[in-house]
Amino acid sequence: MDTRYTVHQLRTTSNDFVNYCYVIEDSFTQTALIIDPSWELDKVVDLLEYRGLRLTAIALTHAHSDHVNLVEPLAELYHPTVYMSHIEIDFFGYSCENLHPVNDLDEIMFGDAKLLCMWTPGHSPGGMCYKFSGHLFTGDTLFSEGCGMCNLRGGSPEQMFDSIQRIDRDVPPETRIYPGHSYGIEPGKTLEEIKRYNIYFGLKREEFIEFRMKKTQTNLLKFV
Repeated sequence: MDTRYTVHQLRTTSNDFVNYCYVIEDSFTQTALIIDPSWELDKVVDLLEYRGLRLTAIALTHAHSDHVNLVEPLAELYHPTVYMSHIEIDFFGYSCENLHPVNDLDEIMFGDAKLLCMWTPGHSPGGMCYKFSGHLFTGDTLFSEGCGMCNLRGGSPEQMFDSIQRIDRDVPPETRIYPGHSYGIEPGKTLEEIKRYNIYFGLKREEFIEFRMKKTQTNLLKFV
């Protein structure tokens, strides 16, 4: 990653929820872009103030409340542009200040670099990953240990299979993966590392669908 840009990882919690959000810092312009801001506003604001950053953009992987609940307070403080898949916006009726819909393969300018939008449905119909300078921010599509739940409204194991295959096909193996949650493995492992122990990369389509949706699985956040 260009030394101009730094990724700050924030682990935030609320009751049983544990989320990861990520702040990308542009040291040349002293601006920041945050992905999936959640739960602890003070942690985000303290980081921005400590680093002397102005928040100019928010990129959202999907519309579930545990990934978007800090958008409104951050919008009131900083008035950033907020990016979300137009499919996700339409499906969930999502709205906020300065909302800008994006589509697959759109590019979001940040400093002199670009975030590439990758449509990865499965957990939600408009799920979006963001690829940035050797990093991929995957929300609830891909975890280090598995993949997101597919039994929520708008979810689809068939689409999730296609999304995982797309990541495998289109993302370089040295890319570092930053998911919205961790279930034992610290975010930031390379895709090559993740593929060694993430079973979902090795399953064929029907196996993938059956395994992710199996009736005997008592906890869909347990991936084996």
